[in-house]
Amino acid sequence: MFKYIKNDLPASIVVFFVALPLCLGIALASGAPLFSGVIAGIIGGIIVGSLSGSTVGVSGPAAGLAAIVLTAISTLGSYENFLVAVVLGGIIQILFGILKAGIIGYYFPSSVIKGMLTGIGIIIILKQIPHFFGYDSNPEGAWSFMQIDGENSFSELFNMTNYIKPGSALIGVIALSILLFWDKILSKKGKFFQVIQGPLVVVIVGIIFYFLTKSNDVLSISASHLVSVPIPEDVGSFLNQFSFPNFSAITNTEVWIVAFTIALVASLETLLCVEATDKLDPHKNVTPTNRELLAQGVGNVISGLVGGLPITQVIVRSSANIQSGGRTKLSAIIHGFLLLISVIIIPRLLNMIPLSVLASILLIVGYKLAKPALFKKMYELGWKQWIPFTVTVVGIVFTDLLVGIFLGLTVGIVVILIKSYQNSHFLHIEDKSNGKHKIKMTFAEEVTFFNKGAILKELDSLPRDTYLELDVRKTRYLDNDIIEILEDFAYKAKERNIDINLISERGIVENPPSFIEFFKLRPKTA
Repeated sequence: MFKYIKNDLPASIVVFFVALPLCLGIALASGAPLFSGVIAGIIGGIIVGSLSGSTVGVSGPAAGLAAIVLTAISTLGSYENFLVAVVLGGIIQILFGILKAGIIGYYFPSSVIKGMLTGIGIIIILKQIPHFFGYDSNPEGAWSFMQIDGENSFSELFNMTNYIKPGSALIGVIALSILLFWDKILSKKGKFFQVIQGPLVVVIVGIIFYFLTKSNDVLSISASHLVSVPIPEDVGSFLNQFSFPNFSAITNTEVWIVAFTIALVASLETLLCVEATDKLDPHKNVTPTNRELLAQGVGNVISGLVGGLPITQVIVRSSANIQSGGRTKLSAIIHGFLLLISVIIIPRLLNMIPLSVLASILLIVGYKLAKPALFKKMYELGWKQWIPFTVTVVGIVFTDLLVGIFLGLTVGIVVILIKSYQNSHFLHIEDKSNGKHKIKMTFAEEVTFFNKGAILKELDSLPRDTYLELDVRKTRYLDNDIIEILEDFAYKAKERNIDINLISERGIVENPPSFIEFFKLRPKTA
């Protein structure tokens, strides 16, 4: 695990700076104590990172669960009651892992996964532009189209124009310029510029800028435009930030409903992120999904026990890790320790980092996820890829992550059904023989009830006086619904003077008396 420490250490620093404001922002958007987001980030890094089989995935509090958490805290009456649901949700996830439920993630089409990544990239860009210019009215964790203040992703861009802060905008532009220059030019000049990452440099530059402009009336950056980490005065006040579950609420039915909701949504989001992260990984490592569910479950149990938010694997931090050169799980683990150390030792220093600097880092992350070249590539792959991809992107941008994925998956299933409908058989009109049309119909390898409509249409459209060759030699699975259709058609064929020759691996059968009996006696291997 320490073989690639030179890659993992700088990557962990980048992930740390991306994760810190997200942990705080998601906690704020969830209506939970700010420190609960940091706890979840620490546990997601250290505990889940250690147990997970993912080499580059990073776990922590997820924006996709913010609305669920916000509603659940109100429904259950207190944050301590909600923590019981988090613990139970983690136990349910462990059961999912034991029952091998991780395979679900493999049934999402590639076009939907790519659409998810692109949609998240666009959302990152939309949500960070206001922070980049110093308009910080909403927490970094409010990733849905509709925000907690009634505004949306686009209305915030218009509101921003009246609240641009010169100091935040200037350091944002400087930070973005340094990041681009570092990535495009300096990183190719030598190993030093690969080990020392651009995001670390711009954070240091941002703190220096804050110090130099503190007394400048125009360029000074107010506290509302800086990172805000809770500052404990002593050990006692630090420990007082932890919350503990009220297990007397375990008999409450609502607690169990919330627990199952957290387990299902967190597991689905994790599996989707695992699939997406594996696609982004340049080294093409494959994450064991059942082990990932077990790791997430353990993480959620521990997070709930000490007052943290629910945890999932998260694509923003994972993609930042990959783009920064992370190679092993060590980068995720180190980032967890950096979160822990920072909130204990240097909270005041962290609170000098301008949010616009962190926004510039996330703008780069968002662009790399939603490159225009990807839209062109997906379009060139044809409508079967383009439509589910586009629906997923639009759904995520204008609703939220899970709704967008569901819409994309639904369209993907419809596309599969259409293609299945079209590809169930091949119809060849060859010539006329003895005054009859000679038509050959070849069935595909798998013919299911989805193909009923297409086959019925073709059989009903056959003209009178037809000689039909029905070839099932390549067919390995024939649904009973299709056999019944053929059985019914055999009776109609006599009235329309249609002769049927059934061609199978057992030979040719002329006008079989019963399709049901024929396929019942057919070898199982066929």
